[in-house]
Amino acid sequence: MFNKQRGFFKNYGITAQQYNVLRILKGQYPNAISTSEIKSRMLDKNSDSSRIVDRLAGKNLVHKSNCKSDKRLVDVSISDQGLHLLSEIEPHSLELDNTFSKLDIEEAKELNRLLDKLRG
Repeated sequence: MFNKQRGFFKNYGITAQQYNVLRILKGQYPNAISTSEIKSRMLDKNSDSSRIVDRLAGKNLVHKSNCKSDKRLVDVSISDQGLHLLSEIEPHSLELDNTFSKLDIEEAKELNRLLDKLRG
């Protein structure tokens, strides 16, 4: 599954974690949120959200700015390019979703339980 996912997102020049961040930012659009808030919403809590945001900024998919209320934080918002990329990916994302449709509800719950166990 992970190889299929990696190959899918590679076609768009991003990783699965970067896609997750873009989706989080799209949900906040047009507002910005801090990198710490992004991390709290990510599927993979062990991801380095700051590094992911830096890479997305380097690709012009997000905008970064200093937080007005707390100078230690960075606010992040999705750019027009980021929104455009998500609109390109969305119609094809069903390919990934179909991978999980092979599992029934009980199998999906068991998979979740096992993955949670592995994560500690």
